Amino acid sequence: MNGLDALLTAGAGLLAGAVNAVAGGGTLIAFPALLAAGLPAITANITSSTGLVTGYLGGALGYRRELAGQAARLRALGPPAVLGGIVGAIVLLITPSDGFDLAVPFLVLVACALLAAQSKLSGVVARRRAARTATAPSAATATPAVAGASAAGPAPAPGGRPGAVAPARAQAAAAGAGAPAPSAVTWPTRIGVFVAGAYGSYFGAGLGVLLLGVLGILLVDDLQRTNALKTLLSFIVNLVGVLVFLASAEVAWAYAGILVVASATGGVLGARVARRLPARALRVGVITLGVAVAVILFIRNL
Repeated sequence: MNGLDALLTAGAGLLAGAVNAVAGGGTLIAFPALLAAGLPAITANITSSTGLVTGYLGGALGYRRELAGQAARLRALGPPAVLGGIVGAIVLLITPSDGFDLAVPFLVLVACALLAAQSKLSGVVARRRAARTATAPSAATATPAVAGASAAGPAPAPGGRPGAVAPARAQAAAAGAGAPAPSAVTWPTRIGVFVAGAYGSYFGAGLGVLLLGVLGILLVDDLQRTNALKTLLSFIVNLVGVLVFLASAEVAWAYAGILVVASATGGVLGARVARRLPARALRVGVITLGVAVAVILFIRNL
């Protein structure tokens, strides 16, 4: 590594951390930079995943409040995320370098398509949550007995004492009847998380968008809570993949170390500058870069 390669990697890590904090798609910045520095495609992919894992950790820590109460979901979806991360990492390690070189342009275009669909996927999630809220039964229709009791006066307690209040269980049902309850985790959701995890561990760009689509469509909950769960699962997938990669001797540690520091700095400091730009503009810029990289790789493979 020469000084120019180090500066290129540091700049890419800084920008990738900032973009991931605002719009997503940081891998589409770090991965081409490592290719430009002369790393083979598989090594660049593994090194990029290793160097950017700290950004996912920071995002998960930032969503601590929204993750409260989602322990049951994490217990259900954590194992498929771990299994997907292991499968994707192993498949990457056993993929011949020539085969991966041919697949990379298509993977980059898939990541660009996922990033382009991010706003539409978010819209689908928001509409499903609004529909669930609109169709949720109101307190009056869900608990007519309680409503009638309130009109006639305090309901008697089970012992028959006049003037006693209604049981707390009925009151709680009436108070929470209008709120949309978080949906249960189904097997299609588990399978979707496994597939997303395998893809994300094989080629990390677009993992967060793919997970948001799976969780947002198959689970019904507040968008911020869904996004928090997506961020934590993304960190789990990347961490598992990195642990597998550590045993492969495929990580270019000098580059990975620069990315770890630069991406963490970019997530904290660079995002302050990036947030002054519309997320849509950042996303368009990243997609444009990704398409350009894909075209260059197609030409190089001819």
